[in-house]
Amino acid sequence: MPNTYSQIYIQIVFAVKGRQNLIPKENREELHKYISGIVHNRDQKMLSIFAMPDHAHLLIGMKPSIAISDIVRDIKAGSSQFINEKEWVKGKFHWQEGFGAFSYSRSQIDQVIKYILNQEQHHKKVTFREEYLDFLKKFDVEYDEKYLFEWIE
Repeated sequence: MPNTYSQIYIQIVFAVKGRQNLIPKENREELHKYISGIVHNRDQKMLSIFAMPDHAHLLIGMKPSIAISDIVRDIKAGSSQFINEKEWVKGKFHWQEGFGAFSYSRSQIDQVIKYILNQEQHHKKVTFREEYLDFLKKFDVEYDEKYLFEWIE
């Protein structure tokens, strides 16, 4: 879009269907590269990504040329197909429905990148459920408990 200027930073969080630990550590980097390629091909900027065995965090610099739900749909569909073609799991791999999207200012970006890259250490102290509910609380997001991710603790 000519004459359109923006600076939009969104952290996106989504989980593996059934919250199973299906993303192997040894395949993490390959998955990160693949998802980053999807984001790049949609003319958006991947700032940080980290996939835990059961969920993923992405920080994307977004242009207003695409809706958040469209980029998440493309990421989840493309990466599911990629994981299934690579046969990393027995049966079919799927992401759960839904996602969290949280916006940040430019001054917060370095802190958010560090947070995302430190997921393994973070989750030694805090469960994914605690983390996600904390995001909803911090960002003052109204939600219905029955529509949150399936929790396996």
